[in-house]
Amino acid sequence: MTIAGMNHFTVLSSNLDRSKAFYIDILGLKEGYRPPLASPGAWLYVGNQATLHIMAGRPMPVNAAGVIDHMAFTASNLQAVVDTLKQYNIEYELHRLKGLEIWQLFCHDPDGAKIELDFPADEPEPRK
Repeated sequence: MTIAGMNHFTVLSSNLDRSKAFYIDILGLKEGYRPPLASPGAWLYVGNQATLHIMAGRPMPVNAAGVIDHMAFTASNLQAVVDTLKQYNIEYELHRLKGLEIWQLFCHDPDGAKIELDFPADEPEPRK
């Protein structure tokens, strides 16, 4: 077997509409086709790839499964993202990764999933 790449992430949601609003309105993913599954949810796309699956309609687990720390997306237009996060009062941390000098922005979705957005090193530092 050879791994060819990442297929998708799945996040659990306590409120499907709120989660969709975060990933669509704030992060810019697009909702697309989702097969008729038994539980509510959404598949969100980057281009033609269903990158993020949201599962809802179940109780949130007391003890979360697994040990994944965060999901990371390649992004662009750092200033617009910072402005949007501020508009929605979403806290974030921003720093440059030493050695590569890319910008790394960390925030959390409405249910606490940690998101990393990586921006090219040549993007200017955003206005505060």
